[in-house]
Amino acid sequence: MEKGTLVEFRANGDRRLAVIDRPEGKKNWIAIDERGHAHSLHPREITYQIPGNFKPTEIASFSKEVQPLLDPSSLEVAWELLIEDGLTVDAPEMAMLLFSEQEPTLCYAAHVLLSDDKLYFKFKGDRYEPRSKGQVSELKHQQEVAAQRQQEWEGFVNRLQQALTGEAVEWQSGDRPRLDSLERFATLGEEATHRAPALELLSHLKRPETAQGAFQLLVDLGLWSPHENLFLRRSQAPIQFSTKVLDVAHDRLTTPPPDIHSDRLDLTHLKVYTIDDESTREIDDGLSLEVLPDGKQVLWIHIADPSRWVEPGDELDLEARRRSTTIYLPTGTIPMFPSELATGPMSLVQGQPNCALSFAVTLTEAGAVESYKIHASRIRVTYRLTYEDVDEMLDLGVEAESELQAIAAWAKKRYAWRQSQGAISIQMPESSIKVDGDDITVVVLENSLSRTLVAEMMILAGEVAARYAHENQLPLPFRNQPQPELPPQEELMLLPAGPVRSCAIRRCMPRSELSLTPSGHASLGLETYAQVTSPIRRYSDLLAHFQIKAHLRGATLPFSVEEVRELMQSLATTVQEAVLVERQTNRYWSLEYLRRNPKEIWQALMLRWLREHENLGLIFLEDLGMELAMRFNRSIDPGDRLCVRVAYVDPRQDVLQFEEVASETAHAIG
Repeated sequence: MEKGTLVEFRANGDRRLAVIDRPEGKKNWIAIDERGHAHSLHPREITYQIPGNFKPTEIASFSKEVQPLLDPSSLEVAWELLIEDGLTVDAPEMAMLLFSEQEPTLCYAAHVLLSDDKLYFKFKGDRYEPRSKGQVSELKHQQEVAAQRQQEWEGFVNRLQQALTGEAVEWQSGDRPRLDSLERFATLGEEATHRAPALELLSHLKRPETAQGAFQLLVDLGLWSPHENLFLRRSQAPIQFSTKVLDVAHDRLTTPPPDIHSDRLDLTHLKVYTIDDESTREIDDGLSLEVLPDGKQVLWIHIADPSRWVEPGDELDLEARRRSTTIYLPTGTIPMFPSELATGPMSLVQGQPNCALSFAVTLTEAGAVESYKIHASRIRVTYRLTYEDVDEMLDLGVEAESELQAIAAWAKKRYAWRQSQGAISIQMPESSIKVDGDDITVVVLENSLSRTLVAEMMILAGEVAARYAHENQLPLPFRNQPQPELPPQEELMLLPAGPVRSCAIRRCMPRSELSLTPSGHASLGLETYAQVTSPIRRYSDLLAHFQIKAHLRGATLPFSVEEVRELMQSLATTVQEAVLVERQTNRYWSLEYLRRNPKEIWQALMLRWLREHENLGLIFLEDLGMELAMRFNRSIDPGDRLCVRVAYVDPRQDVLQFEEVASETAHAIG
């Protein structure tokens, strides 16, 4: 090369021009750019040469002359001419085609057009070869798709910015995959699949490329609540019903299927009580007392009959199997059946005829089952009562409701009888947490006559159902619990009565489990037991209803032994996951409640050690019915009482630390 040659090279990917000044070493050349900066260039780095006697000060005017010539669309005409003859070109030849001259500026413009072109020509050797028509067509399509994506991306980013400033945004269907990626990343973190769009978005917005960063962005966009339930999102639990399932549910409401139990026993003459919490909408059990002419009393336990509206294997049944259970959360329920059915015709609604599965039971004076019958029935609920209503009625001894008094008396006998059979009673107060908007309410559920009454009647129905199934060899889910290995009685008696002793017993209790083979249930003190009292809310109960009702009408059982076994296995996994979601969600809102009451001092009871060598124990906040871990900095024993307050809490990270408060301070503040 000679001094004065204008050359092109790349610096950090950018196209640059400089004028050759002098050689350097054996191969390199020193070139001066328009700013007077020197560059040491190897011949390999030079991408184009323009012979002549140029000066660095002329580079700017040269570039200015070239700029108007750089119209990429002009290449299409040249491509069409060259492809017909299958000819290749270099920059000067292209200049002649495009501009009919080969001036330095025109040759360089042709070089720039060809080297930047990604559509019509490809560089081969030292010349440019026209692409085939098929290749150009495909490349044009790819460019159009890329342009469309870019347009969608820019629109999406624009909507994001609007949402972040608080404007109402109408998200487009094309936005959903990006938002889904963001939600997956916020939910699952590094375990999330297809998280590249989420990371791209966070990077573009200069936000932390972490799961927490994704979570906060979704909150800032107004798509998630600051209290979004990640436990529920991480589970496989379906939250919404499909359109198909909702359509079937609506059809059942408007066009009820024929009742396969046309011979239902008419029990509408009986006074029927339903007893639930005020907020309960799925009413699945009711109670009656019938006095026979000989004075003998018959307990009637009426259970809602959702199988009147569902057939084994239909859309509603398959959806209920998939869900397996209603999930109860402080923020609301995720029902097993669509709500319009579950709280409507499936429930025992006051003042109208209801289909039920009714258990008629007579007891011995001691409280054991003397005889029983099971009927597909029709009832009419007389009173919809709350637990508080019943406690008040029992306390006042309302004469007009002598049936309720009699049922309560039988419940006491049943409880005493089960105790005599080895039942293990664990009296641990529990809390109910409800979230309504921004309000959190914690209610301690104390044992009461009404709750004991209902519990005993439901246990009685479960015993009778299990007996019937066992006697008639019906395959259904029996709930068994092995005998626990309890500490010696003298050791238990050393512990304070109440929650501390109950906590020690509870630790020894083995988990109950579903089985096709009936066996004892240790804590209930029963030889056989099956859950049948919540068929709207538990699929295992509904499964038992299907089997029992088929046998009552002399029909073939809808489920074989093997089918029941397979169903039980799938139900166990799904229910376990649902229970975990409920537990984790209740824990979150418990911590959030404590976070909102940082100055409150709580009366606590030391229940037991979790890891004594680390001074980590389990305390019970008596005012809240909550069991929580605490690290102690002094000597303490189970049964000791203390005053505590929250030192630090982070519900999202599941971190809670208490500090003990001197009793004098607690009294002074109180």
